[in-house]
Amino acid sequence: MENSAFIRPRALRIGACAAAAALALTLPVVAASAAPASGAREHVPAQLEQDLGRGLAAATTDDGVFVSWRLLGGETTGASGTGMTGADFALYRDGERIATVTDSTNYQDAEGSADSRYQVAPIVNGVELERSDVVAPWGGQYGSIPLQKPEGGRTPAGVLHPEGEEYTYAANDMSVADVDGDGEYEYVVKWYPSNAKDVSQRGYTGSTILDTYEADGTLLHRIDLGRNIRSGAHYAQVVVEDFDGDGSAEIMVKTAPGTTVTAGGETTPITLPQRDVDAGVANDDDYRMSADDYAEHLAGIFEGWAERDEVVSGQWPATIEAALGIEQRYDYPLSGADAAELADYFIDEWAVQRSGRNLLREFEGFILTGPEYLTVFDGDTGAELDTVDYEPGRGDDGLLWGDYAMSRIEPGNRVDRFLSGAANLDGESVSAVFARGYYTRAVIAAYDWDGERLSIRWVSDSGHVPMTNPFDDGPHGGVGSDPELGALAGQGFHSLSAADVDADGAQEIVYGAATVDDDGSLLYSSHDVLPEGSADPGATAKLGHGDAMHVTDIVPGRDGLEIFTVHEGGSYAPYGWALRDAATGEIIDGEYSGRDTGRGMIGDIDPEREGLEYWASMPPGSDLGTATAGTNASIRWAADGTTQLVAGYGDENVRIENGEGETLFTAEGTRTNNGTKGNPGLVADVTGDWREELLVRDADSTEIRVYMSTDPTDRKLTTLMHDPQYRVEVARQNTAYNQPSYTSYMLASDTDFADVPVLTEPVAAPAPEFVERPGLGRDGYVIPDADHVTYYVDGEPVEAGFHREKRAVEITAVADTWFRTDGEATWSHTFRTGR
Repeated sequence: MENSAFIRPRALRIGACAAAAALALTLPVVAASAAPASGAREHVPAQLEQDLGRGLAAATTDDGVFVSWRLLGGETTGASGTGMTGADFALYRDGERIATVTDSTNYQDAEGSADSRYQVAPIVNGVELERSDVVAPWGGQYGSIPLQKPEGGRTPAGVLHPEGEEYTYAANDMSVADVDGDGEYEYVVKWYPSNAKDVSQRGYTGSTILDTYEADGTLLHRIDLGRNIRSGAHYAQVVVEDFDGDGSAEIMVKTAPGTTVTAGGETTPITLPQRDVDAGVANDDDYRMSADDYAEHLAGIFEGWAERDEVVSGQWPATIEAALGIEQRYDYPLSGADAAELADYFIDEWAVQRSGRNLLREFEGFILTGPEYLTVFDGDTGAELDTVDYEPGRGDDGLLWGDYAMSRIEPGNRVDRFLSGAANLDGESVSAVFARGYYTRAVIAAYDWDGERLSIRWVSDSGHVPMTNPFDDGPHGGVGSDPELGALAGQGFHSLSAADVDADGAQEIVYGAATVDDDGSLLYSSHDVLPEGSADPGATAKLGHGDAMHVTDIVPGRDGLEIFTVHEGGSYAPYGWALRDAATGEIIDGEYSGRDTGRGMIGDIDPEREGLEYWASMPPGSDLGTATAGTNASIRWAADGTTQLVAGYGDENVRIENGEGETLFTAEGTRTNNGTKGNPGLVADVTGDWREELLVRDADSTEIRVYMSTDPTDRKLTTLMHDPQYRVEVARQNTAYNQPSYTSYMLASDTDFADVPVLTEPVAAPAPEFVERPGLGRDGYVIPDADHVTYYVDGEPVEAGFHREKRAVEITAVADTWFRTDGEATWSHTFRTGR
């Protein structure tokens, strides 16, 4: 794909000013504007790419060529009843102006062809500014990003695969950011091996690989997370953002010994902390457990039982036999031999009696020990910038997290549930957010990168949910040990969101059924009374864990944002789905289901109704009274602002459907990811007008296709990527169970454009001084030396100072990007000698 460059100011016209420099010294001085210092953009939310380019894209259609581009946040000045105000646009085909577009940022060129070439230029206060770079039309509705598929491999031999298991790679989740500061997006592609696993599934996996590509398919670098990061939806959570504000994005991800970066033909492992090196840790270490390794590991837990704090304090039974409910067999503390014998009994008899799914003799491929790191990489070069210990650490193999407490024994499950995202937590900078755990203990850590080192801003930790017996208890729904944050436990989802729920200018972390304030304190944890027919009618219970969550302005007429969630607690949860006030957590609407309600979605799928609709995979399941609409992924594809749904999984072609399940578009030869969840690589507004693009892999993972809607829209809306909430939502979209990205305002067919953020700062342009000296040849004008304003004469920028003029002149002030002129911006004058 060809993309346009960021619009740059034209060269200043300086000839007249230089010629009259001495004369200008004797003329009246015009005071400069009282605006902030030149170049300051402190008012722009830090998570936004301030120098994002025009995003001009074109595609051939049956009706000619469809051309589309961005209205940038830095040039949006206000709102009207039909859209946003700000720049108008001059559209050029093959160097000739073919249209002036004022009411949208797209155009259907009936005379265009595949050989046409397009440029667009903004028009501000009547002045045409610099044109974008030239783009050629796509040969259809998508642009292609060629990929370089990694070579597959073979896992170690094990119980499940005595000769090892061969695996191949397929492109999976994606993220976008400007990694090199050129104003254009680069694309980060996550590669999963064909044997990637859920945390509940046994077996070895290949490694997860992260590629960063230019739009033309140039591979900038490859990060291989290595053997010590298991591959699957819950393990490798990637955040791509400009964390230090230098205009180029970084990549943050959990790493381990063996993680490498390949760039410029060289492969380099990450730098291990000196403490670990001194302890003997090396990059060729292998912490993956075989089945025999696990049996030895479990024997070690048993051997140390008598010394555990929980046992010494009397919280847990004094012996393993008492915890398992069997007769006493051994003396304590256990010897190594007795611990091994008891571990064999646990694996071969006790666990199997508890559940036939407890196949612990096949428990292999998991990583329950070893160092865990967080690394920040340069997004452009792939260079490792810093590596620190990952917080929160695992602590143990899941025993304290509840992984042995219920009938299904799953070491490495609840303890290895990871999430990540980005958030503006102070109104001034962007932090990375990494989390661990949500069924029981929940821990969220906010990290800052200042260009030199990673540091922790805060950690919110519920603490472990106390259990009386780690082999026979129900920690789900309990309260963690922390006196202030304990209610965070058990409320997390398979995703998170960052949103300014309390309108204080900083974003909070919506962690499922609880929300953490921007300072790391607990804002609220939602709960309600269990209804009749539930497990304990009349008792108060948390809303609890769920799989799908959506945060935006859903309900028109209500102040602030809402949260729509579905919950899997069944008869132990007060709701199967719930709509809550995002600021307080209070329930607005909801319905008890008595079962795991696994999917839910929101969107304007019925333009006859106000606001957004919401629905869940349970009858009736929503305010719609129907459960027919899809719940996997959504996209803002249509011209009227309504929401469409992405369908297709497995070997099906990816489709875009309306709310009634009718296919509107089929992306032939493409595939979604993550099994029945049917996730595209990404859905985001990455190019063209405000609508979202569909980014999906082809069936063989040889390319990413970027599909854009080619239906002309009459809506003039700021690019979604310049909405403070949407930008960080895109950064977290790839985490765990992908969820759509949402704006801070209600994006729908009935959007109130007055609610769309206007981020330009008003600046008063001082009036120029017109000077007449009849007969002296000193007629002219003085351009003020003003911050954040450029003055234009005859469409050309002019310097501050005196300029000679004998006839008529029109002077226009144009505010710099991210500023807007407030008050008069055009002045004209006819000199007497020219009358």
